[in-house]
Amino acid sequence: MATIIKRKKAYSVVYNYVDENGETKQKWETVHTHKEALRRKAEVENTQNAGTFLPPNKQTVREFLHDFVATYGERKWSISMYDGQLSLISNYINPIIGDLEVQSITPRVVDKYIQTLQKTPSAARKNRKTHAEYVTNSTIERIFKLLRCAFKQAVRWELIGKNPFDNAILPKTVYKKRDIWDADTIRKALDQCEDSKLYIAMNLSFACSLRMGEILGLSWKNVHIEDEDIATDNAYIYIDAELERASKQAIETLGKKDIYHIFTPLMPNTSTRLVLKKPKTDSSIRKVWLPKTVAYILRDWRKAQNELKGFLGGEYQDFDLVVALPNGRPCEARIINKEFVLLKEKAGLPNVVFHSLRHSSTTYKLKLNHGDLKATQGDTGHAEIDMITKVYAHILDEDRKVNAQKFEQPIHIQSSLRKSAKTSDTALEWSAFAALRPSRIMALN
Repeated sequence: MATIIKRKKAYSVVYNYVDENGETKQKWETVHTHKEALRRKAEVENTQNAGTFLPPNKQTVREFLHDFVATYGERKWSISMYDGQLSLISNYINPIIGDLEVQSITPRVVDKYIQTLQKTPSAARKNRKTHAEYVTNSTIERIFKLLRCAFKQAVRWELIGKNPFDNAILPKTVYKKRDIWDADTIRKALDQCEDSKLYIAMNLSFACSLRMGEILGLSWKNVHIEDEDIATDNAYIYIDAELERASKQAIETLGKKDIYHIFTPLMPNTSTRLVLKKPKTDSSIRKVWLPKTVAYILRDWRKAQNELKGFLGGEYQDFDLVVALPNGRPCEARIINKEFVLLKEKAGLPNVVFHSLRHSSTTYKLKLNHGDLKATQGDTGHAEIDMITKVYAHILDEDRKVNAQKFEQPIHIQSSLRKSAKTSDTALEWSAFAALRPSRIMALN
């Protein structure tokens, strides 16, 4: 049985329990109101009678998360996820609620934690500028996804009775429409690009909807561009790897799980390593067909790369990478991004990030296939179709608007409208590549 004792302006719920060592202990829990005391007294008595009572535990959130990472994270997380989750814990969780006891985390504490996060400065990332003064709503969303998962394990481990993060009301994340380049702008950019690595990367991003890591991790063994392949419209690339920089700690902790190759660093004392690894989701492993023009560009690029390889001889480090440095070593994203910035400035192009080319690609493909989400998903490698509809809903809405307009047309002219649309679609498909020639790559350094 539990007892309520009034202590000045507060109330204490007093009860006995048996700890994990079989010893009887007494616990005093202080609350602010008599109503809260009555509720806690009833909860203690009901759980003790039902045999579901959880003994008090003084383990802090910091201590618990250390155990959680060791027992759950190291088994479940990829290398990139491991680094990302540890960053969230060290920057935004431990400094704020790390010293609180796990059993003291209530929905009220969670709500106050959200308010605190919204006033917390964004942590600087190594070699990257922060784009926001305070923690963004999307970062808060990531933090709470981690904490919901962690405290779900706390329930399983019988540290707490229910997950306080389950019903948290998070600030709404507004996904802004990403600025993209149209086909004319992409054609202009490609025409003025003088860096061969960037030229190839831009073609792969736009034509194949590839992520940066997938472009830089693409190997020649997965590029099928022989005469027969091109003649039968069966030229394609196979995506089964990505290039990524990971911490030594993650590699040492997780082992070589999903890692194909660890590149020897130029400076051995660095805390990170470049790795060639399996994509983070199974859906990212995919086959993407190539337009003929891009297939010919890749053939010319392979020829030029082989000539350079023959010239350098033993000095060339052959990792079979499509996009590589002149000596064959992997090319990092920062190098491509730097050249992309220089190209934008030189050509006076709208300011977008390199990843926007993938968004341009997805946008055009949705237009060309009239909103065929499944076909588009096959190229982009999105894990869920919902991810496409969330980001590209405006494209689908535009098509719905066109459909409404078509209902205004007499039925007998629908056939001609379809023919006209088909013609314009075909023109759109190839307009981005109209200025490209197979010989273009040979002029690049």
